[in-house]
Amino acid sequence: MTLQQLEYILALDKTRHFVRAALMCGVTQPTLSAMVQKLEEELDSKIFDRAQHPIEVTEVGREILKQAQVILFHVNQLKAGVEAKRGQVSGSLNLAVIPTVAPYLLPKLIGLMRKDFPQLAVRMSEMRTDTILEKLRLAEIDMAILATPLHNPSLLEIPLYYERFLAYIAPSDPLYAHSELSAADMPLDRLWVLEEGHCLRNQIFNFCEKAASRHSSSYEAGSIDTLIKIVDTNGGYSIIPQLHVSLLSDEQQRNLRPLVKPEATREISLIIRNDFVREGVLNAVADSIKKIIPQEMLDERLKKFSIRI
Repeated sequence: MTLQQLEYILALDKTRHFVRAALMCGVTQPTLSAMVQKLEEELDSKIFDRAQHPIEVTEVGREILKQAQVILFHVNQLKAGVEAKRGQVSGSLNLAVIPTVAPYLLPKLIGLMRKDFPQLAVRMSEMRTDTILEKLRLAEIDMAILATPLHNPSLLEIPLYYERFLAYIAPSDPLYAHSELSAADMPLDRLWVLEEGHCLRNQIFNFCEKAASRHSSSYEAGSIDTLIKIVDTNGGYSIIPQLHVSLLSDEQQRNLRPLVKPEATREISLIIRNDFVREGVLNAVADSIKKIIPQEMLDERLKKFSIRI
């Protein structure tokens, strides 16, 4: 068994096509087919069902692929650790970000990482929290940025910044007359929220201290931008994160009200597996984020210290 064979079966799992997998790996299709078959013979198990079109992964093949992903994750960790000792930040990085953070970080983060760390090949993806946690478990991504705490003992949370929530209220709504809102002021029957699966939705209902089942808006949006447009067109109100304020027009910003009693905030953190060792890459991402997020929002420890794992 070789690492190359593990890379081949992972490519074949992604593409479900021998020719495309071979192109992905930079080898000929006969070479890839032969190497995959040799691995199956060595393990005495069929990983792929070639009778299906496109090819399917067998039941035992799914377990083999999971282990192959974890093995290659640790190999890349080892290589990166050696490079870090030489003062290099290189290799590859697969970073996932939740949708309610991505619009404020990713556009600038992509440019900063390309400029400051040109030897690091970064792939950034937008995913919901449940998908991120599963991909971290399977070592399909290296790190993530999402709302914490997660209370997951297999993951390490590194707080990045703390973000306030604000109410965005249509001028036609009775709440518009308030200079600030408390949890007791917020009726759920006029509240527009994100659809199921967004962690921000749960945070909003936790702040309101009312059962989510009582929420009666007839439409749940997939993005903050859509929530804003729904309120502008249909009335009512929504809750938005602080970093979205700069994307609003001057007129729209007059529709904002602070949330008090209690003040609603969320913690945004970098998340890695407990066995992650690429300290240089971790600090590269954190240092780039520190250039994007306003200083007053940053975690105090992040301002003063490098990350040690």
